[in-house]
Amino acid sequence: MRDRGRLPVIAMERLTRRTDFRAASSGVRSAVSAFVLQARPRGDHGGVRVGFTVSRQVGNAVERNRVRRRLREIVRLAPGGAMRDGHDYVLIGRRAALALPFDEMKREFGAALHRIHSPDTAAERGRGATGGSRGRPLHEAGSPRAKSRQKPRKA
Repeated sequence: MRDRGRLPVIAMERLTRRTDFRAASSGVRSAVSAFVLQARPRGDHGGVRVGFTVSRQVGNAVERNRVRRRLREIVRLAPGGAMRDGHDYVLIGRRAALALPFDEMKREFGAALHRIHSPDTAAERGRGATGGSRGRPLHEAGSPRAKSRQKPRKA
């Protein structure tokens, strides 16, 4: 049988357990219009593992599956060195992925990978690079408004 111009399929392991998705959410994230990319180094030198998730807010089952298929194809077509061994990646689909041209989604994926693996995010790798916690864990960060509302205690 002839190869009809198909690109070679890159072998990737899929994330399926909730604990893997939660662990990836504690890593670095990069948001673009069509999806959010989360990445976390695992600490071993195994292959790339990728997970996909699309919320019900995106649309009905047909639309969610279409977004998921588009995200899987973007990862499959990614250049070999773009995704690093020993990392877990999670792509969270957004509704904009339905209407965005596929070439634009590929460009956004490359840009998101570049931002995640750039040296200036290395210091933020353990914190998740989001939120305003200023280095403190979220459970210790507290709400700034809550502190300003506290009344002084009388002695």
